[in-house]
Amino acid sequence: MRILISNDDGVAAPGLAALHAALADYADCTVIAPDQDKSGASSSLTLDRPLHPQTLPNGFISLNGTPTDCVHLGLNGLLPHVADLVVSGINLGANLGDDVLYSGTVAAALEGRFLARPAFAFSLLSRLPDNLATAAYFARKLVEAHEQLDLPPRTVLNVNIPNLPLEHIRGIQLTRLGHRARAAAPVKVVNPRGKEGYWISVAGDAEDGGPGTDFHAVMQGYVSVTPLQLDRTFQDGLNSLQPWLEGLL
Repeated sequence: MRILISNDDGVAAPGLAALHAALADYADCTVIAPDQDKSGASSSLTLDRPLHPQTLPNGFISLNGTPTDCVHLGLNGLLPHVADLVVSGINLGANLGDDVLYSGTVAAALEGRFLARPAFAFSLLSRLPDNLATAAYFARKLVEAHEQLDLPPRTVLNVNIPNLPLEHIRGIQLTRLGHRARAAAPVKVVNPRGKEGYWISVAGDAEDGGPGTDFHAVMQGYVSVTPLQLDRTFQDGLNSLQPWLEGLL
């Protein structure tokens, strides 16, 4: 089996190395990752310039593009063989609730949606690599077991791992996405020459984080597994919107 690995923290990120190490003796793994941190890139593609892959001494392929660029190229001609599975991560930082809208980690996995097997996105709830071994353990365990899954096409499994030593993890829970409150306001800055700018600020706290959500699971010490699909259609809204549209004609 062939696995394409990517991330959004960049090709030199420790989480990427940990994920590759966890899967290298399980499958034929190829790494294509951005040449720099592309956190928050979502599913953006680079359309204003060519992309230049470079193979590094460790065999990883560095690309001057987004996480989605990396997987797109990897599945559409850059590699001699098409991968069977896309795995993204291990992100240093949570991808819970609304985070999946912005996450390059999740976006890389979503770009693998055309393959027959479900894609995985792995995130550790820490900006520090201290418990990456815990995340790598669960990445290996879940990817190894993926052939037992019976999921519809274009499904991505978003996995968040608490920042805990392995022995303190209480188990794995199947969850839904929670929701965050509105993010903090951007922070205004002025450079030494008087030019104003803004830093995007921190994400909002959990607003919908009760039992059954990804937020609740990780806060209780469980690994959260949330199935995602690209279809964002609000199905319940179709019936209520139809009479409204008919009334406009």
